[in-house]
Amino acid sequence: MNATHSLARLVHGFFQEYMAGQKGLSPNTILSYRDAVKLFLCFAAKQVERPVDRLDLEDFDEPLVLRFLDDLEASRGNCVAVRNNRLAALRAFFRYVAGQEPLAFARCQRICTIATKRKEHQTIEYLEDNEVAAVLKSIDRHSRNGARDYALLLFLYNTGARVQEVVDLKLADVRLQIPFQVKLCGKGRKERLCPLWPESVEALAAYFSSRKPALFENSPAFVNANGRRITRFGIRYLVRQYAGQAAQSCPSVKFKKVSPHTWRHTTAMHLLQSGNDISVVKHWLGHADVNTTHGYVEIDMNMKRKALELCEAPHTKTAKALSKWSKPSILKWLDQLSQPSGNNV
Repeated sequence: MNATHSLARLVHGFFQEYMAGQKGLSPNTILSYRDAVKLFLCFAAKQVERPVDRLDLEDFDEPLVLRFLDDLEASRGNCVAVRNNRLAALRAFFRYVAGQEPLAFARCQRICTIATKRKEHQTIEYLEDNEVAAVLKSIDRHSRNGARDYALLLFLYNTGARVQEVVDLKLADVRLQIPFQVKLCGKGRKERLCPLWPESVEALAAYFSSRKPALFENSPAFVNANGRRITRFGIRYLVRQYAGQAAQSCPSVKFKKVSPHTWRHTTAMHLLQSGNDISVVKHWLGHADVNTTHGYVEIDMNMKRKALELCEAPHTKTAKALSKWSKPSILKWLDQLSQPSGNNV
């Protein structure tokens, strides 16, 4: 077996046997990794000036991968997060190759040790209550697709769902009877239940009743103008379109880059601002790690700090205003904090 056939075998084995069979990864993850490997192979072919089907393992090394990652940013305009995601896919592929081809172990190991690029910490952007209301109000619910668009954006706000979760949603996943809820399938094929507001149920029911032809349990919940399952790009287009319309009546929206994920951030922030525990927000959004949810807490603390700066200085407070800290319930709670836990050994 020559080197070219060996590479084809490795690529096939990585996606069919390893990722889908052994790891059981979701189709979306496999597609993301497929795109990364495909882009890399096309880039490598141009670099060595040979067709993709004539590449072999000896063509791949650490400098080539680094040039590929730099090209993603320079030529394709990808952000650091996308660059790091592509690198993660290549690491997984070359770790698999190292296990299948011992002679290529050292070469693969050097590629797998390429460090991810550090990205600047960006403040999470979300919509305020009045901005959400302006976006929803900008939708003409009596237009051809108005019932769908209103139900879709209200559903995004209610659930904080990822855009792919909305794309994959089926009618059977939506419960419009008490208790109102929806079953979402998130990353890693993890399912979670999310409650639905009566307003969301009313909007979804109005949209489903307008759908033709007859609907079945496996029918997609949201479809495009042609009756096919709506796409990620379709949802992104609708969100940006209505954000642009809302900016006419609510100018603050104009200065925000509104995407489907902005709605997810908005849901998280409004849940926290309403006094919900961080663990509730974690499960609501389907975060695997609570540290991800803590990013929203940091923003909320910044807002609290700004509010404190606007407050009067401590010495101007009256005794009546400070008396709430003297309530027996507060003192009892503080005393409990200083007591050792009975579970400690």
